[in-house]
Amino acid sequence: MKNVELKGIITPILTPMKEDESINLDELCIQIDRLIDGGVHGIFCFGTNGEGYILDENEKIAVLEATIDHVKGRVPVYAGSGCISTRDTIRMSKKAQELGADVLSIITPSFAVASQKELYDHYVEVAKHVDIPIVLYNIPARTGNKLLPETVAKLAKDVDVIVGAKDSSGDWDNLKAYIQQTKDLDKDFYVLSGNDSLILPSLKEGGFGGIAGCSNVYPHVLSSIYNLFKEGRISEAEAAQESIAGFRAVFKYGNPNTVVKKAVSMLGYPVGECRSPFNYLCDEGVEALKKVLKENKNNGMN
Repeated sequence: MKNVELKGIITPILTPMKEDESINLDELCIQIDRLIDGGVHGIFCFGTNGEGYILDENEKIAVLEATIDHVKGRVPVYAGSGCISTRDTIRMSKKAQELGADVLSIITPSFAVASQKELYDHYVEVAKHVDIPIVLYNIPARTGNKLLPETVAKLAKDVDVIVGAKDSSGDWDNLKAYIQQTKDLDKDFYVLSGNDSLILPSLKEGGFGGIAGCSNVYPHVLSSIYNLFKEGRISEAEAAQESIAGFRAVFKYGNPNTVVKKAVSMLGYPVGECRSPFNYLCDEGVEALKKVLKENKNNGMN
């Protein structure tokens, strides 16, 4: 298995699109450079912010190929390979490994309600077919299925290639339980916050960083939360964590990934809209976004 240290701020990179909703690979490469120059510690294709839920298989292959080729080993590349069925998840995971991904992020199956046994069996079966690190991905508000801490701990103990978990539930107690129930294993198990407001609290608890959608907008600020914490500069890390609250407040007006993509576009990058129908932000939300981007720019945020 690849030896990859899962740590820091990993960007679930948005997928730039042209006006006809086709993928803009040239702009993708520009965003990769911008993010790495901003200090992020990894690039993650096909997260929520990357609209992995709406890309077809050929598009995913094209994006992942372009990303791996352009990153050129500067940071680890994570690939979201989770599908609804175990069979499709195996196929996509094997393909991501074949293309050269460093880490797989596998979201829970969605739509149909799954028991914890079904989720456990799903991940165990997928893991038999790959030999690169797997990060479990819990986002029950989107999938309808919650991966409980005891299931995460059992998978971490039983399956060698399952080496981490991303919790995007927004439930601090759940994230904390992920950390507490996996900290005494005979291997490193990397718990990552999927909620940007909980990055520093999770680091303080023993987590390893976050997969942070806001780093598409503010890569330097988000990466500094981790870097400052590791340097022991806690008050500065706290200030960096608090600085994104105003931007995150705009999420009340629409899908967070819609807000993030519109924000990057407003910063002057032609990343396009989210693929329809998930691309509407009301006029009040647009004005709130413009205001907070201006305020943060005046505060030197980037």
